[in-house]
Amino acid sequence: MLLYKEQNIKVYNSLTSKKETFTPINEGHIGMYVCGPTVYSNVHLGNVRTFMSFDMVFRYLKHLGYKVRYVRNITDAGHLENDADAGEDKITKKARLEQIEPMEVVQRYTVDFHNVLNTFNFLPPSIEPTATGHIIEQIELISKIIENGFAYEVNGSVYFDVHKFNESHEYGKLSKRKLDDLIHNTRTLDGQSDKKNPQDFALWKKAEPQHIMRWPSPWSDGFPGWHLECTAMSTKYLGDKFDIHGGGMDLKFPHHECEIAQNEAAIGVSPVNYWMHANMLELNGQRMSKSTGNTVNPDELLSGNNTFFSKAYSPSVIRFFNAQASYRSVLDLTDEGLLASEKGYYRLMDAVNLLDNLKASSTSSLDIPAWKQTCYDAMNDDFNSPILIAHLFEAAKYINQVKDGSETLNSEDLTLLKTTINNFVYDVLGLENTTNNDSGTDKLSGAVDVLIRLRQDARANKDFAMSDKIRDELAEVGIQLKDGKDGTTFSTN
Repeated sequence: MLLYKEQNIKVYNSLTSKKETFTPINEGHIGMYVCGPTVYSNVHLGNVRTFMSFDMVFRYLKHLGYKVRYVRNITDAGHLENDADAGEDKITKKARLEQIEPMEVVQRYTVDFHNVLNTFNFLPPSIEPTATGHIIEQIELISKIIENGFAYEVNGSVYFDVHKFNESHEYGKLSKRKLDDLIHNTRTLDGQSDKKNPQDFALWKKAEPQHIMRWPSPWSDGFPGWHLECTAMSTKYLGDKFDIHGGGMDLKFPHHECEIAQNEAAIGVSPVNYWMHANMLELNGQRMSKSTGNTVNPDELLSGNNTFFSKAYSPSVIRFFNAQASYRSVLDLTDEGLLASEKGYYRLMDAVNLLDNLKASSTSSLDIPAWKQTCYDAMNDDFNSPILIAHLFEAAKYINQVKDGSETLNSEDLTLLKTTINNFVYDVLGLENTTNNDSGTDKLSGAVDVLIRLRQDARANKDFAMSDKIRDELAEVGIQLKDGKDGTTFSTN
């Protein structure tokens, strides 16, 4: 039987603000869309956190046996500098500043995006469409919205009529914002004079003569609005209605709100059953910001070439750190937090590496099937990776107890323990088993082995005071000695 038939997932739905039982539109199949990057600069760690969270969701759904079509787009046109449809296209501006073609900008930062995600052991999406590759679909979508009376053309640009839409639909239902409040809090900005109302947003913008990225349309030579591309691409590859739409919390309004409005205006249905939003990543308790200098990019974190952290950290340690918080929680990136995660990661991997050397007994003193289900229960509860990790540490304790002989596992339970740990550590969390070379593990092992031999000599000479002193002082620095029938071993904590 497929695993998904045995497990009952609950997902926090941003649209309803509550956890709901997850039921796919088509049994055994899931359509999932996640908003990808605008490729005008190097991908930043906040983006990485969001994509890492949905990589874990993708991995778990696949592990359960679902056939998942995961679509994550690349925005390579149409994203202006602010959400008021004013300013310059981000990619065009970067190209002008560097005096290169816009598609050179796109290529450079798309490659960077893929390289960073590969470094962190991401699974590739099923489809990775681009905005410029779907101009025809976006023009067709605009035509439908105009035909249905929810958009208007002015001087070659087309705008979505939010007030008209709100007469028969609910604009703001995802972000829980009321149109009256938006009207009250909106100030007049330059570049909005063509709009009937400041809350209206661009579906198509007429290109100024100096604008390089432009395409012909029934209204003008121009380019599509930023919000439009995700509606066009998600519905093309996943259908008018699909299961999951994800993205960062910062996209909930206006981007995702506009997606809902566009879909309802063009097709007549709300596009998504479950909206999921990953929360923000902070740096030392403050929002990451290039303007204040409170920012670090993935390469700097991985290399240690920065002023915020005491050392370099491996990709798996950073993945482990990310998984120790719920995807819906604000996560504060600190040196202390990463050091603690590194210690926990290597402690878990030390236990995993002992698995193949464990010997089966005739009976089991541990309930491995019950423990296995607690791992699934954690992930079934809105992908609760922190609780999953707590259960994996419980398994690490089991492994050490079996190794020391204080607990036993029969061959069936030992195989189940190995399989379950491998499934969750590698397949679901996406961790890789790396050795702690950066922390001098080999040198540490050698030094502790010398102390263990000195302790054995002291015990042989009945110098128990010295034996206890070696054991106790090692414990004070986090090194635990364990005496067993096969000799003395150690672990760090």
